[in-house]
Amino acid sequence: MLLASVLGVLMGMVMGLTGAGGGILGVPALVLGLGLSMTQAAPVSLLAVGAAAAVGAIDGLRHGLVRYRAALLIALLGALFSPLGVFVAHQMPEALLKGLFSALMVLVAWRMLQREKLQAGPSDHGAASWGQKNCMLNQQTGRLAWTAKCTATLATLGAITGAVSGLLGVGGGFLIVPAFKQLTDVQMRGIVATSLMVISLISLIGVVGAFHAGVRIDAVGWVFIAASIVGMLVGRRLCSVIAARTLQVGFASLCVVVAIGMLVNALH
Repeated sequence: MLLASVLGVLMGMVMGLTGAGGGILGVPALVLGLGLSMTQAAPVSLLAVGAAAAVGAIDGLRHGLVRYRAALLIALLGALFSPLGVFVAHQMPEALLKGLFSALMVLVAWRMLQREKLQAGPSDHGAASWGQKNCMLNQQTGRLAWTAKCTATLATLGAITGAVSGLLGVGGGFLIVPAFKQLTDVQMRGIVATSLMVISLISLIGVVGAFHAGVRIDAVGWVFIAASIVGMLVGRRLCSVIAARTLQVGFASLCVVVAIGMLVNALH
């Protein structure tokens, strides 16, 4: 129980410090630290990530940063495809799942090490012109312009996020945040808040799908989940005193180390 508490707090702190992508550490903590299988770890990690993300999403809603229509569309498609991911995960060999997860962590590390472009301005309006992005904000209303292209783009993002979430037990923030940056002109604080809402919804759906497949969470799992929420709150407090680039490099390095650990574990 003590180890589950410590690992949960650490995962929550990393998630709070780095944003949505920190939740990818949940499955390795459960597999390498507590000895769970990938299929056992997935629902525990999803519930921990979802609960922690919900804390950030509620704060984003309070400040009017969440693009809630976009979040609901992505989550709806995620709901349809997440059970598919869970089903596929139960048909795959454990070693292959761990190998896929290791590859995913290396990809996340690479994305994290890419330097962010600074986007000035107090508003959440982007600076792109029409035609540059699949989804654009209306500069008068500040809301997304719901064209057919925009709707199809967000629906596709939701389907992919849901499938990966169900397959590997991750919230999907590492997909949603860079995709939103690439495909929309929403500013970063709006992207993160929207991503957290999507993650909380998709994670809950993924947990329901896992329960339906027969997976159950034991007492150690619940301790890990509760501890991760505490860690998230602590991490959000600390993120203002640590340089963003230091966090990016540290998190990316941790991802590579954990990916190697997962790969070694899979080979054994």
